[in-house]
Amino acid sequence: MIVRPAKTEDLDVIMKIYTRAKQYMVATGNGTQWKEGYPSRELIEADMAKNQSFVCEEDGQVHGVFAFILGEDSTYRVIEGGAWKNDMPYGTIHRIAGDGEVKGVFRAAFEFAKSKTDNVRADTHENNHTMQHLLEKHGFEKCGIIYLADGRPRLAYHYAQ
Repeated sequence: MIVRPAKTEDLDVIMKIYTRAKQYMVATGNGTQWKEGYPSRELIEADMAKNQSFVCEEDGQVHGVFAFILGEDSTYRVIEGGAWKNDMPYGTIHRIAGDGEVKGVFRAAFEFAKSKTDNVRADTHENNHTMQHLLEKHGFEKCGIIYLADGRPRLAYHYAQ
């Protein structure tokens, strides 16, 4: 599986992947992580404009999507019930989703992130057990709780080499 920057012509497929991911979340007991309309097409277009949107592709077909953002995430400034592993510069994986047709989307995104920085952070909803499993399987450690801009809590994870 290769990771490449998302292109405008990928938008329809990306939005279908997010729709499928939301259906999977609901089916697995996580119906509140991504509120209606999130992530929006406009948000993905903004990520693309900033070169922060990526797709995971196999045999010419897009199977996954994620945002990777280098630099400080304002929602990560305060962490409760723990601490980040270090205060070094980091990148963050956000909005990762796969179409469910192939395995390895998270692994490909994580390998891409590690090629850019030794410090990778992520967060997820307390009911997103699939994401928690993937993060822990790939060496991330749960560090505490962060809060989104709207006040909703998220489990905070950090991978540091």
